[in-house]
Amino acid sequence: FFGYLPSVISVFGSARIGPPHPGLAIAREFGERAGNAGFTVLTGGGASFMQAANEGAKKTKALSVACNIQLPFEQSANPFLDRVLTMRYFFTRKYMLISYSIGFIYFPGGFGTLDELFEVLTLMQTKKIPVRPVYLIGKAYWSGLDLWLRGPVYSEGAIGNESLPLFKITDDLDEVIADLVRTKDEIDHRRQRYPVNREAEKSKSL
Repeated sequence: FFGYLPSVISVFGSARIGPPHPGLAIAREFGERAGNAGFTVLTGGGASFMQAANEGAKKTKALSVACNIQLPFEQSANPFLDRVLTMRYFFTRKYMLISYSIGFIYFPGGFGTLDELFEVLTLMQTKKIPVRPVYLIGKAYWSGLDLWLRGPVYSEGAIGNESLPLFKITDDLDEVIADLVRTKDEIDHRRQRYPVNREAEKSKSL
């Protein structure tokens, strides 16, 4: 299903953080602006930042979809979804959230969000998936992680020069949307020049 949706953007973030966190309004604005730019907004389907992004997309009549996860607490599908798939395992959910997207947006989050972030960065670093825009929204929240990665992690050789440019931290949605639109246009142009048989590609990847 997701493979046939137009220009999917995956949005990640905590399901626990509630109002009055200012990032929720930013996530809602991002979903709306992404929807107006012709993107499908894909989230984990939960509350907080995921719900805000889905709500923004839904407001524009853009497709708002989710890959939810079965948990004994906390996670239930938010009410702003056109379509939701509920997964039993985190690894299958991550595959769905990553495989069909042309950009990855991260709002503040905990272990789950960090797991999803480093999964994407590792796959790009090892060339298992193409390099796509990865934005961490909220400089105040993400700056400590950035300092750690650029400090001891980099200086002790755990990551190289190729790793640090794979993500950007910003509060500027204009920058994010412009980069996503540019990526979408590049992918659309490449597909027009080199049409791909999706069914053949899918069977090849399996």
